[in-house]
Amino acid sequence: MAGQLNPNLLLVIPLAPLVGSMIAGLFGTKFFGNMIGRKASHTVTILGVLISFLLSAYTFSQVLDGATFNGTIYTWMTVAGMKLEIGFLVDTLTAMMMCVVTFVSLMVHIYTIGYMEEDEGYNRFFSYISLFTFSMLMLVMSNNFLQLFFGWEAVGLVSYLLIGFWYTKPTAIFANMKAFLVNRVGDFGFVLGIGLLVAYSGSLNYGEVFAKKDELALLMLPGSDWMLLTVACICLFIGAMGKSAQFPLHVWLPDSMEGPTPISALIHAATMVTAGIFMVSRMSPLFELSDTALSFVLVIGAITALFMGFLGIIQNDIKRVVAYSTLSQLGYMTVALGASAYSVAVFHLMTHAFFKALLFLGAGSVIMGMHHDQDIRNMGGLRKYMPITWITSLLGSLALIGTPFFAGFYSKDSIIEAVHATHLTGAGFANFAVLAGVFVTAFYSFRMYFLVFHGEERFGKAHTHDDHHAHDDHDDHGHDEHHGLAPGQKPHESPWVVTLPLILLAIPSVIIGFIAIEPMIHGSFFNGVITVGENHGAMESLHEEFHGALAMALHGFTTLPFWLGLAGVVSAYYCYMINPRVPAWFYNKFRAIHTLLDNKYYMDKFNEVFWANGARLLGGGLSRVGDRTLIDGLIVNGSAKVVGWFSRIVRTFQTGYIYHYAFVMILGVLGFLIYFLPFPSFAQ
Repeated sequence: MAGQLNPNLLLVIPLAPLVGSMIAGLFGTKFFGNMIGRKASHTVTILGVLISFLLSAYTFSQVLDGATFNGTIYTWMTVAGMKLEIGFLVDTLTAMMMCVVTFVSLMVHIYTIGYMEEDEGYNRFFSYISLFTFSMLMLVMSNNFLQLFFGWEAVGLVSYLLIGFWYTKPTAIFANMKAFLVNRVGDFGFVLGIGLLVAYSGSLNYGEVFAKKDELALLMLPGSDWMLLTVACICLFIGAMGKSAQFPLHVWLPDSMEGPTPISALIHAATMVTAGIFMVSRMSPLFELSDTALSFVLVIGAITALFMGFLGIIQNDIKRVVAYSTLSQLGYMTVALGASAYSVAVFHLMTHAFFKALLFLGAGSVIMGMHHDQDIRNMGGLRKYMPITWITSLLGSLALIGTPFFAGFYSKDSIIEAVHATHLTGAGFANFAVLAGVFVTAFYSFRMYFLVFHGEERFGKAHTHDDHHAHDDHDDHGHDEHHGLAPGQKPHESPWVVTLPLILLAIPSVIIGFIAIEPMIHGSFFNGVITVGENHGAMESLHEEFHGALAMALHGFTTLPFWLGLAGVVSAYYCYMINPRVPAWFYNKFRAIHTLLDNKYYMDKFNEVFWANGARLLGGGLSRVGDRTLIDGLIVNGSAKVVGWFSRIVRTFQTGYIYHYAFVMILGVLGFLIYFLPFPSFAQ
């Protein structure tokens, strides 16, 4: 039943979470005297997200039947013929994103009931995560750059509030400010990219801009020999580098672990960090016209995929291991974008959303069971105490490393094949990075898994560690200052509001890849939505080699990525279960490399020295030259000196003697007569 979707129904999808957020935020907090309790606050916000999810699923079913929507909901104003509008573009890409965002958000809302049970900011937290859901939905449903930018900035603002949710913690305040500032750097490029497209196309609407893409492709950036479209696409991608945490604008994401675990899952799974991937996919008609921009995307993604994975190997905070895993997987998605395999990138975005949300929520369950100790070196043997958390975390880890038949296998292997088939500049390095990343991902994922769920029980003991990984990175929940189990205490399984979302997320983490690969990558799912140029043949190569989901999985057992992943798992098992002296040997032999990784490639130090000190020097220079010399010295004091000098000269003529004034008057009359009266002619 091809046709048009109901715009009123579509409007309810983002507004339902917004209404829930407003009720909990206004009436459930001190703002209006805490008029409603905790139960009412979580009920109204969960109901709002549930309505949004059900309507998203219904919309998705209609879109599969051929229905679409691309229209204006509200015209804000018209300026010089340019319309500033609120509008929706709902096609297969949007509908899929709506379902993923609302489903993961619903799981996080339910999980939060158990996780934030004892926190004083319970109602405020529910208000924030519902507001976050509204912002993300407005972003993915937009049909114009104005609404895209609104959603883009809104998720940044709410993430600032959520990362710094425990605003009395200095580390949380530092982390949310860092996230906010780094994202402003990326957003500066994003605004420039939008500005270029709007200036030369004359429209904010996606469709109208895409219709002029061939004209834009012929234009040069004024004053340079750069193609206008190349500059615009690179600027747009710089925005994606900030939001989707690509090197070197990745530094905010690991520190965002200072927020509560549920928001770590929401930010790092299906929402904020994937906004950049979604945006570049939506802009595929423009990116396809610039090989330079695509190569830039490809190389940045490859650097992020490999080098951020290395950092996960040495982390001992359970949430930070998963955070660096997110960085690496975002790199894989970005590499796929650079290879013009946009549908593969979006497919990995979807599969990653489920298993990464599962891993984060599983980590939160472990933290609850360990009485908020996050150091994996203090765990071990949790499998028998937390069986549901154990099995779901295992399934999530198997999906993450790309085990055949699991969701992550289908999307990750498709990325590797697409990169292998592309011939853009940087493809060789990208191909190496994504292959090496398979081993690295398997190693750090199962290092964490083995240390947490198997081996010696190391909890309930006094622990002394010779590095600083176990510093103050704790989800303290506003609890007492003690972290970890007391001597004799045993871990416990989490309540059903925590384990139910784990089970519901584990199901798609296993089966969604098998079900969706054929329609999403090799079928007509994204026809007319994602554009791939004729000279970019990665997708054609994938289509030729695909013979069904079952055949792909069976063939996967014979491929290099599978053996690299298996080698990573075996290496982690040997190093941490069989012979723990091996990691110590590596640490002693390669201390310099460990120090480099421990300091995160000194990126934070570089930013502190170069940007912070640079800003301080620039500010000091502007203060001395601009403020003191130009403004105070020249404009303010200078103008006063000019007035004083002029007044001193004028003052010499103001003597106070009448005969001086009379003499000046006579001179004035004489001058008047000479200038205006004609002289007599003496010509004969």
